[in-house]
Amino acid sequence: MPIIYLSPSTQENNLYVSGGTEEEWMNRLADAMVPYLTAAGIRYTRNTPEMTAASSIRASNAGNYDLHLALHSNAAPEGQYGQVRGVLVFYYPGSVQGQRAANLVANGLKTIYPLPNLVRAEPTTSIGEVRRVRAPSVFLELGYHDNPDDAAWVKNNLDAIARSIVLSLTEYFGLPFLEPQAPRPAVVDVSWGYLNIRDKPDTRSAVIARAYDGARLTVLNQWQGWYVVRFDNVVGWASGDFITLL
Repeated sequence: MPIIYLSPSTQENNLYVSGGTEEEWMNRLADAMVPYLTAAGIRYTRNTPEMTAASSIRASNAGNYDLHLALHSNAAPEGQYGQVRGVLVFYYPGSVQGQRAANLVANGLKTIYPLPNLVRAEPTTSIGEVRRVRAPSVFLELGYHDNPDDAAWVKNNLDAIARSIVLSLTEYFGLPFLEPQAPRPAVVDVSWGYLNIRDKPDTRSAVIARAYDGARLTVLNQWQGWYVVRFDNVVGWASGDFITLL
């Protein structure tokens, strides 16, 4: 299964014009993304508010991630406070996968941001979480937190923004987008020894774990005869024909 490094802002001194901080609202957005990520079987590692951009970069580079996703909101230059709006989605120039992911995310956000012409994907070499991470990177600037309308858009649309971003990620990774469901306990029911758990709902995809007959697992979602399951610390796809819900 794909795994991302999820890096909401740690900038606690960047104040929203209507209350709260960039760190607070981007972490709330990350919280809203988690059920959608889990539903789609996208694994993640997440930074913490105590970290910095530098330590987030180090943590990302210490792992083997398919995408680095940074969540931020923007601020206008001095003299233009409150006057600028828009969503920017940054990627590293020359990164084919980073650009593809950024374009997908930007196109998705255009459908929910009130001024879609102000949503764009752009290359950059000036942002550390784009330039210095090993994985393909997408760095989001979700509106301007010094602008009352943009601040209100973020605060009032956390679920819609989270859903849009994860929908774009499922397209990027070639996975079905699924609405969150309550986890259900289940047991493997096979007669030949074990059940293959795969990284995608396809019998040709890679086997990432094997669950033996009688093994307990958790069903997170289902799609066309396949289950998204958690087995030990592994999240993957398994055929529903050989799983019994408890």
